[in-house]
Amino acid sequence: MKSKTQKCSFKFAAFGFLSLFLLSSCSSNLGTDSSFPESGASGQVFPAGRPKERETIFGEGGILGGGKSLEENQGGSGIGVNGYLWRASLDTLSFMPLSSADPFGGVIITDWYTPAESPGERFKVTVYILDRRLRADGIRVSAFKQNLDSTNNWVPVELTPKTITNLENAILRRARELRITREGE
Repeated sequence: MKSKTQKCSFKFAAFGFLSLFLLSSCSSNLGTDSSFPESGASGQVFPAGRPKERETIFGEGGILGGGKSLEENQGGSGIGVNGYLWRASLDTLSFMPLSSADPFGGVIITDWYTPAESPGERFKVTVYILDRRLRADGIRVSAFKQNLDSTNNWVPVELTPKTITNLENAILRRARELRITREGE
């Protein structure tokens, strides 16, 4: 005499074989060939058989506009700011740990950095890229400094405007070097 579980498993096995048989007898051509015109994201119509270009949410070339020069990235796709200023800012601040980098909004925020030669002070920098053109007024830097006091608390220290200006000039100098190097290729 068979138990209930054996009868139940036999029914499931029979049902599975029947389903498999029915599915395997179906045609493999499910009507995927189409002669209808297809339309792209911008509404243009492609004739049947013409391969469409791959479209992504980041536009041509991906998130950083790959394949285009940094100057061409000032257009509609790719990063939303000047590519030279963006790259120069990242290069100039490369010794500091990054907290956030937004290529569309043009904001780079570093985490606190403590130099090895002075463990009692730390720095944090925020860079705002304000323009798609390579201009001196297209960048603004905010820098913060803190010193460790005798009770082990971090106390804010005012930085001189010259320090911030020097940092902006270093970024602009690096952006010009990148542009000259790119034009020389």
